[in-house]
Amino acid sequence: MIKVLYIGDVVGQPGRRALHQKLEHVVDREKIDFTIVNIENAAGGFGVTEAIMEELSILPINAYTSGNHIWDKKEFVENYEHYEHVIRPANYPAGNPGKGRVVRQTAAGVDVAVVQVMGNVFMPPCDNPFYTVDRELKELGGALKVIVVDIHCEATSEKQAMGRHLDGRVSAVLGTHTHVPTADERILPNGTAYQTDVGMTGAYDSVIGFRPDEVLYRFLMNTPRKLEVAKRDIRLTGAMIDVDETTGRAAAIVRIQEKVEET
Repeated sequence: MIKVLYIGDVVGQPGRRALHQKLEHVVDREKIDFTIVNIENAAGGFGVTEAIMEELSILPINAYTSGNHIWDKKEFVENYEHYEHVIRPANYPAGNPGKGRVVRQTAAGVDVAVVQVMGNVFMPPCDNPFYTVDRELKELGGALKVIVVDIHCEATSEKQAMGRHLDGRVSAVLGTHTHVPTADERILPNGTAYQTDVGMTGAYDSVIGFRPDEVLYRFLMNTPRKLEVAKRDIRLTGAMIDVDETTGRAAAIVRIQEKVEET
């Protein structure tokens, strides 16, 4: 049995602070074998930079997922090919930099595949995520057993449908993007761990990681306003999954949330 840790959308400097303060502690305490982190909001809530990737490189992270905001920092996008362990949704049109899956090994030599697709409902237009993930799994081949799929998506129904679509074919289907952790973690009938959204790593005294006053201004005035990352009640949030590496089936999924000490 191996333990996989998935850390939800890291939002700005507070989210990165949570990683630096809590990630290694959780990995050691829970005896985690493989860690995945979503970094599409790591740079002030929008995108990621090469400097941030360098900052995170000292942490025990095996693979990174992203999402629609991965394109927000031009300097990173121009050098995307340097980061083989950073994936973006596989259903973006061909010709975009990056790729939709990565395979890396645990310290014990177990191959773990991470695949990401983006939903179509209320999201930027992309290829059908259901057909795309089928293609990605076919290309991975049947020999690889431990497979984690990130569905980066707005609609809970689309995320749940993806879980059912992949039940028994992958180890876990985990939702990202909405930044609100859901309380529906479970093992689906055919052995796939599922959670609609693993939540956000960042400041929870906020509106999805941003200062409430600025978000309220947008809703009340219907005009643009620059959003700033909130800074209080910082938490590391995600999910832990126990996976049988010989079958790829999940045995357990547990939500985690670690509060960062205030300074």
